[in-house]
Amino acid sequence: MTKQIMRFPREITALKVRQWLQEWEKVPFSHKDHKSRPHEHFYLFSLSAAFLKKLTGIQRRTTKGKVKRAEDLGIQRRHEADRSTVIADYVRYGSHWSELTKNKRESELFNELRRPGWLPTAIVVNILAPGDKRRGQEVARNDLIAIKNNGTEFAEIKLPPSFTGRGWKPERFFPIEVIDGQHRLWAFEHEDMDDSFELPVVAFHGLDIGWQAYLFVTINIKPKRINMSLAYDLYPLLRTEEWLQKFEGHPVYRETRAQELVEALWAHPKSPWCERINMLGEPGQKQQMVTQAAWIRSLMATFIKPWGKGGGTRIGGLFGTPLGSHKEVLAWDGAQQAAFLIVAGQKLQAALHEEKKGWAKILRELPNDSEDDPTFYGDYSLLTTDQGIRGFLSVVNDLCYIRAQEIELSSWISDGNARATDEQAVDVAIGSLKRHEAASFLTDIASGLSKYDWRTSSFPDLEEEERKKKAALRGSGGYKELRLELLDVLSKEKTDVGAAAKRVLGKLR
Repeated sequence: MTKQIMRFPREITALKVRQWLQEWEKVPFSHKDHKSRPHEHFYLFSLSAAFLKKLTGIQRRTTKGKVKRAEDLGIQRRHEADRSTVIADYVRYGSHWSELTKNKRESELFNELRRPGWLPTAIVVNILAPGDKRRGQEVARNDLIAIKNNGTEFAEIKLPPSFTGRGWKPERFFPIEVIDGQHRLWAFEHEDMDDSFELPVVAFHGLDIGWQAYLFVTINIKPKRINMSLAYDLYPLLRTEEWLQKFEGHPVYRETRAQELVEALWAHPKSPWCERINMLGEPGQKQQMVTQAAWIRSLMATFIKPWGKGGGTRIGGLFGTPLGSHKEVLAWDGAQQAAFLIVAGQKLQAALHEEKKGWAKILRELPNDSEDDPTFYGDYSLLTTDQGIRGFLSVVNDLCYIRAQEIELSSWISDGNARATDEQAVDVAIGSLKRHEAASFLTDIASGLSKYDWRTSSFPDLEEEERKKKAALRGSGGYKELRLELLDVLSKEKTDVGAAAKRVLGKLR
C-alpha cells in the first residue's frame, strides 16, 4: 500500500456544540484552584491523526537529560506502549487479522480476515488559549491555534502559522493538551501510517486542568467502572482533586498505593528496611521493626496525605497534592515513589552511621549481640517505633514539599509506568535519583536529623526530665510532638534545609 501524504488545511471548519445549563451557574468556579469558568460550548471537527499527534506533542518520557518543562505537562495519562501497538495493528488490519502471529499474516492464508480498523470515537482535547500558562510559561504566539467564531453554529479552527506538518516542533510547548485518547494518537507515531487517516476531535478551548481531570473521570470511570486506583495512577492530577475526596474509591487508592510502597520497602534489597518491616503484625519478631499497618498509616498521613480545602491541610503529600504556585502534581510512577523513600532512608542510615558523638556514642556503648547499627535498628532507637517512622516520613515530606520547585522534583522523570513492586524499575529509579539535585537535599536533611537524640524513653540511665520528655512521644499525641521537635532541630541547620524547616514551622504554628 502506498502511503498518502496529505497537505494539511490551514483552517478547519468546526461545529460548535453548546452545552450549558442554568444550574451550572451555581458551580464554584475558581481560577486559583484550576477550575475557572469554562466556555459554554466546545467544538467538533476532524483532523489527520498524524498532524493532531504533532500538535499535541505526545512523546515518551525519558530519564536522559531533563525534559523541558513545557513538554512535561504532568497531566497526561501514562503511556502503555503495547496498547498503542495493538491499536495501530487494529487500524491497519482490523480486529481479527491483527491478532494473528507474524507467520500467519505472511502466509496469506488468512487474508479473508482483514477488516477496516475504524476509530469512530472522538479524541478529547483542550486547545490552549492565549494567556494559558503551564509551569509558568505560555504557548509562543506563532504556535497558538486561533478560533474564529462567526456568529453561526460553525467556527473556524486556524492551525498555528508556524505549523509545517510531521516535522514540526513548537518554540516552547504544544498548543493542544490531550484529555482522552492519547493511546489512539500514539498509534500514529510511525512514519508509515497514512497522513490522510482522520480522527474525530472534540476540542475544548482554554479549559482549566481541574476540569480536564473531571472530564477524564467522567469519560473513563463513571460509565465503565474502571478501577479507581488505576485511574489515579494514569492521571496524576486526579490524586488530589477536592471533589474526588467524596468518591468511594479515593481512600482505597491511598491505601493501595501505601501498601504497595511498604511492600517495596520490605522487599527491595537496597532498602534499609529490607525484611525489617513486620508485614503480618506478628508479636515477638525482634528483627522486624514497625508493622506494615503502622507504615501504611504513616504514609497516608505524610507522602500520600489527602488534600482538600476543608481539611485544613497546610502542607500536602509529595506523592499527590498540588505543589507550589503552579499547582503542579509530580507525575511519578510507583517505582519512583518507592525509590524516593528508599534513598531518603539510605541517607539517614548513612548519616547516623557517621554520627560518633553524643547520644549515638552512648547508645553504641550498650551491650549489643547484633552487628546492626543500634542508632537505626536497635531496641532503644525511635526509628524502630511507629512514632519514629512517622516523624522521619513527616519531615522529609514537609521539607521536600516546601522545596519541590527549587530542587526541581518535576524534572526527575521515568520512562514508563512501573509499579513500586517492580524491583528492576525501582533499582533504575534509585540510580537516577542519586544523580538528581534532590539527592543532595535528602543528604542535608539526613545530616540534620542525625543530630537529634533518637533514643527512646526506655533507654537505661536517662535523666528523669529527659525520660518524661521522651515518654510524651508515645501515643497518638507523640506524632505531632516528634514532628515539631525534628523540625526545630533542622531549623538550626545553616543549609537550605534550615530555611525550609523554618518555613514549615511557620505554616504549622
